[in-house]
Amino acid sequence: MSPQGKTRTGAAGEQIYNRIAVLRAERGISRRQLAETLGVHYQTVGYLERGEYSPSLHLALRIAQYFEVPVEVVFSTEPFPRIGSTT
Repeated sequence: MSPQGKTRTGAAGEQIYNRIAVLRAERGISRRQLAETLGVHYQTVGYLERGEYSPSLHLALRIAQYFEVPVEVVFSTEPFPRIGSTT
């Protein structure tokens, strides 16, 4: 698991990768700031970033909207390439 994309294994064994921590860091946003905007507890953001919790579709869409990126920039069923990777 790379620092660019955290993973979680779902009930059916599928993995969900996310870039929430990377997007937050790039924008200088704290977990508390993101959580307040989304209307969730700041620990929920931590659980999401560590892959301990998969968001509902509604929350995933709100996170993407907050960062002004398509949802597939934030979440994926495939690992994200490492930053600086040429492949």
